[in-house]
Amino acid sequence: MHIPAPMGSRRRWAVVVVAAVACSTAFMGMPPAAAGGGPAPSVPAPELNWAPCVPGSPFDCATAEVPLDYGDPGGRTVELAVVRKKATGPGARIGTLFFNPGGPGGPGSVQMPQNYELFPQEVRERFDIVSWDPRGVGNSTAVNCFTSAEQVAAWSASRPTAFPVGQQARDDYAAAYEELGQRCEQRDRELLRHVSTADTARDLDQLRRAVGDAQLNYLGISYGTFLGATYANLFPGKVRAMVLDSNWDPKAWTGQGSREVPPSTAFLRLGADRSAAATLKEFLALCGSASTDACAFSAGGPEATREKYDELMRRLRARPVGDWTYARTVEDVVNGLYVVHPGWTDLAGRLQDLWQGRVPEPLPAPPEVPIPDQTPYTGEEQPGAVLCGDSPNPRDVAAYHSLEEASAARTGDMGRHWAWAAGLCAGWPVTAASPYRGPWDRPTAHPVLVIGTTYDPSTPYAAAQAMAGELADARLLTVSGHGHTALLNPSGCVQEYEGRYFVDGVLPPAGTTCQQDAPPFSASRPRGAMDTGGGWMASGGDTAAPRSDMSEGRKPGGEGRVTGEGAGRL
Repeated sequence: MHIPAPMGSRRRWAVVVVAAVACSTAFMGMPPAAAGGGPAPSVPAPELNWAPCVPGSPFDCATAEVPLDYGDPGGRTVELAVVRKKATGPGARIGTLFFNPGGPGGPGSVQMPQNYELFPQEVRERFDIVSWDPRGVGNSTAVNCFTSAEQVAAWSASRPTAFPVGQQARDDYAAAYEELGQRCEQRDRELLRHVSTADTARDLDQLRRAVGDAQLNYLGISYGTFLGATYANLFPGKVRAMVLDSNWDPKAWTGQGSREVPPSTAFLRLGADRSAAATLKEFLALCGSASTDACAFSAGGPEATREKYDELMRRLRARPVGDWTYARTVEDVVNGLYVVHPGWTDLAGRLQDLWQGRVPEPLPAPPEVPIPDQTPYTGEEQPGAVLCGDSPNPRDVAAYHSLEEASAARTGDMGRHWAWAAGLCAGWPVTAASPYRGPWDRPTAHPVLVIGTTYDPSTPYAAAQAMAGELADARLLTVSGHGHTALLNPSGCVQEYEGRYFVDGVLPPAGTTCQQDAPPFSASRPRGAMDTGGGWMASGGDTAAPRSDMSEGRKPGGEGRVTGEGAGRL
């Protein structure tokens, strides 16, 4: 099973592989009474006793205690591992920006420090950046269905390392995940029922209260967009500024809010297979147009490179290279497409190694960060508990093979990967006790900024369009480029818009399109400047301007950015 994470991570015992934000008076100008988002919480805000994560660390750590079941706030509690990087200045601190790194199952206590420098500079200067491991994940009270590393290793050896190929592999896959579901239910069924996105959204509101912010500032990528949309509809009056980067369509994800067993999986409903296939086509075309110095897998032209890739896959189906099977290679291709620099160059190198019959070198370890535990257990049951609890998926494992063949007929190798990405759910024993399945159009206190990349191997651009259309008040910013999330595939244009939005409330003009700083297999381009106007968070007033008066700013000029009225109009 592979649950897509923003870093394209492989989960195993004690390893997380990562490829690869007190309100001021200018904060909103909105009094607390006007910012209400539903009934007052029935539990006190958790206390965050911040201390350096390790001696000398620039990051602070704390633990938050929250109810397991918000319907029974006096009952069992769970702990959340929280991390913070304080605002660096200059300029007055505005508040806290909360960050979710996606997954589901991304440990924010690790991934925020690893990727801190990718946040816009203006945001780092004016906001404390805070992230956390969601309930059920990593260093928080975690779903863990094993008692030892040896048990994990034995279970892992019993099932295919990627999606199953052939009847025997499918039988092994079904048996392994049925066993995993049984282990998890026996170990802690109560926890499994309370790790839904809605539970995590309520935790996020508790963390907002804990840092003393009247309203929420939030950046969510990938799965974090679904968490953000859930928060925005559970607590619409608490939204100050929210950026959703590389989106899940919430209606598709939740099966239109139905509890019925659907004919397709969440990822296929989302269109991940089609988006991945389009991104792979771009990878091969751009690689083929480059020299072998720039792209090692190039065959001298787009069509020849595509043919070379297809031939490599046929070879691997017939005979693996070491332990690099066809299925493992397809999974590696999907993950390798997430981050363009250096991911695409590295992927091309691994494909060329396989073409020449060599086993590729192992991926480098992620950068170390000064936190207590940067390799928490993040087994497949952690993202699976969220995915299978939140989203309806087929309950018959045989259905996944039929879906695989149908998807492969239209999208090739990528369809096989994404058809099985939710396969764990066939044997999952429980669903969420209190999920949120919509509606998605509750009017928020302030608009949401939605970002979508045109060639994304995981979350289609169409899903960003859908998210922007389904939320009550949202603006779509298009990234003409490649890879999964604008955070991990930088664009100075996007960062300038994000910074102005978080600080002053200026939305991009309707239809704005940004370019990435560095196209695949080429050197980077300089970043230009962006002109801005006032906004609903601009300083100098005692009250927030109504949304109808919100400034959109002026269209930016400069190198590496394009604007237009066609894309993303609301």
